[in-house]
Amino acid sequence: MKQIHLFSITSSLHKEIPLSPAEEQFIRDIQTSLGEEFLDCGSDFTSYNEFDRNIIYIRTGGTEGVFRSLDIKGDITLLTSGRSNSLAASMEILSWLNSQGRRGTILHGSPEDIASAIIDGTRTSATPDNNFIRPLTDIDFGGARLGVIGRPSDWLIASDTNYGKAEELLGLKLVDIPIKALLGRLEKFEGDMKSFDGSVAIYEALKDIVREYSLSGLTIRCFDLLDTVHNTGCLALARLNAEGIPSSCEGDIPLLVSMMIAKRKTGSTGFQCNLSRIDGDELLFAHCTAPLDMLDGYEYDTHFESGLGTAIRGKIKTGEAFIYRVSPDLSCEVAIPATIIRNQNEPMLCRTQIVVNAPGASQYFLNQPLANHHLIVRGHAFRCY
Repeated sequence: MKQIHLFSITSSLHKEIPLSPAEEQFIRDIQTSLGEEFLDCGSDFTSYNEFDRNIIYIRTGGTEGVFRSLDIKGDITLLTSGRSNSLAASMEILSWLNSQGRRGTILHGSPEDIASAIIDGTRTSATPDNNFIRPLTDIDFGGARLGVIGRPSDWLIASDTNYGKAEELLGLKLVDIPIKALLGRLEKFEGDMKSFDGSVAIYEALKDIVREYSLSGLTIRCFDLLDTVHNTGCLALARLNAEGIPSSCEGDIPLLVSMMIAKRKTGSTGFQCNLSRIDGDELLFAHCTAPLDMLDGYEYDTHFESGLGTAIRGKIKTGEAFIYRVSPDLSCEVAIPATIIRNQNEPMLCRTQIVVNAPGASQYFLNQPLANHHLIVRGHAFRCY
C-alpha cells in the first residue's frame, strides 16, 4: 500500500495549535489505529498532484481562502478534528467544491473511525441528502435595507450572494458600507479601545450606522477590527440581535438573510454558529457571540481565535429548536428539527457552546452542507419536515 501524504492548512490566528500535525495527539492516535505513519508534507503543496494518496488536514478555521488559492486537482479528502473550527472550515470548502462540480470527502469522528474510513476507502457521497433541503419559500421584505459593513471575510469562499437576486426574490436591498464608516466613528472614542468600554463603543457606533443608513439588519467583516482597534464585534452583535436587529458575523450575507427569514417566520432570534463536532445524532455548535435574549445567563470572555475584545460565553436555554440556513444563491433552504440538550465549556472552541440532538442531520453536514455557518433557532421549525 502506498504511503499516505498528509498536507495541512493552518490559520495564523490560531496560535494555540502545535507547530506540526505530528505533535498532535489526534494525529498520533489515527496513525496508531492505521498501523502506519503519514508522510507529513506540511503546508507545501507543490508536490500534491504527483501523489495518489493525499489527505488535507484542515487544522483550523480561516483556512478556506488558502485552500481555494491552491492549484490542486482531482478528488479531495479533508481531515477534520473536533476543535478550532476545523469541521466548519471543511464544510465551507466542501460546499465550494460541490459548487464547482468537484468531489470531496470529509473525514470526521474518533481517530479509530477515521482510520477505519481510510483503510476501507470509505468516501462520503457527493449526492445531497434532500431530507432537509427544499426550495426557498416565498417571502417579501418590501425593500428592507441590510448593511454589508466591509466585504465578506476571505474564508467565506462558498457564500457569495447576488445583490440583485436578493432584491428581486426577497425584497431585500443590500447596502455596501465601507469598514471605514465604522472605524471613523471609533476614532472619536476617548477611552481604551481594547477594553470592555471599547466593545460598547463598537456597539454604539453600529447603532449609529443602523440609524444613518435606515437598516433593518447588518453584517460586518468583524475580523478587520482585530488589527485596527484590537477589539471585536462579539458583544455588539449579541446586543443588536437581542434588540431585534438581525446582525451576522464575518460579513456572511446568506446567514444574515437566514436570520431575517427566521425572525419573520417565527419571531425568534437565531444563534449564528459553527458546527464543531459530530457524535452520532449529537452535534456540538459554537461561536463567540450569542443573542442575549436567547440566554439563561452569560459571562464575558475574550474572542477565541485572537484573545482580544469581549466575547459572550452564554448559557442558551435548552429545549426544542431547529437548525436553519439559506443557500448563497437563495434557491433553497435547510431546516432541521433539533433539541438543545446542554451547554458546554471547552477550552479549544468558541465561547458559547451548545449540544443539540438532530437525528439524521450528520449526513447533511458531511455530504453537502450549504456552507459553514448555520443558525440555531429555539422553537418549532416553520413548515417542519
